[in-house]
Amino acid sequence: MPARSSAGRAVAAELLQDLRELAKQLPPAPGVYTFHGESPLPLYIGKSVNIRGRVLDHIRTPDEARLLSLTRRFSFVRTAGDIGAQLLEAQQVKLQQPLFNKRLRRNKWLCTITLQAGELCITDVHDAGDTASFGLYPSRFAAVEALREIADTHLLCYSRLGIEKLPAGRTCFRHALKRCAGVCCGAEPEDDHRQRLLAALIDRHVHAWPYPGAVGIVEKSDELQQIHVVRNWHYLGTADTLAKARKLDQPSASFDRDCYRILVRPLITGAAEIREL
Repeated sequence: MPARSSAGRAVAAELLQDLRELAKQLPPAPGVYTFHGESPLPLYIGKSVNIRGRVLDHIRTPDEARLLSLTRRFSFVRTAGDIGAQLLEAQQVKLQQPLFNKRLRRNKWLCTITLQAGELCITDVHDAGDTASFGLYPSRFAAVEALREIADTHLLCYSRLGIEKLPAGRTCFRHALKRCAGVCCGAEPEDDHRQRLLAALIDRHVHAWPYPGAVGIVEKSDELQQIHVVRNWHYLGTADTLAKARKLDQPSASFDRDCYRILVRPLITGAAEIREL
């Protein structure tokens, strides 16, 4: 029994050394890397501003033992910077569904909370358009639960939020428990309730797409210039010239939550170089 255990450790050590040697051949530059096993399907897809260093970190991490035991080679795609690496990683994880990626999975339907004519609605996020939207949720149930949490924290009325139906002229039960400030019985003005609701929602604000069509986000390094094409918070691909970037434009592209989270800050703050296409 001890002999078999020692042999197993020796094989594992030999495999790790082989993987280290392969990792040392990767570039110390931004991009997306993939772990491959015997199967054509990828095991894991990741991104880094230093591909070589990040893959070596995987090899040094004990929790990665199962992934490493199945890995036989690495591949990579260079990018000009971190934005391109993040966009490509999110796209490829959705397309290829690697065994060991637990994040960046595709949601079949995303919804958001909107205010339309003063009324709260739960809407398909792609249909929200320019309406003020708050939060991104994988289901209507998740959106309702988020509203409950907001109401419980800020003493808002379930009936005014559309969570519960209340007969005309009735005060909600939560007001008796001092968990509602009383908009349902006139103890709080409607406008005060609305302002407190808006203040509670503001941290969840989802920005509408700020351009009339697709844009190219330009990233440059010493060796590469790339133009990442995005429309309505959906990544369409990367090109090396504006002419090629324009060919990637697809007007029907849908909203993508991961793309939104990657790009909302650089686009809204002006930190990224943008070319309208």
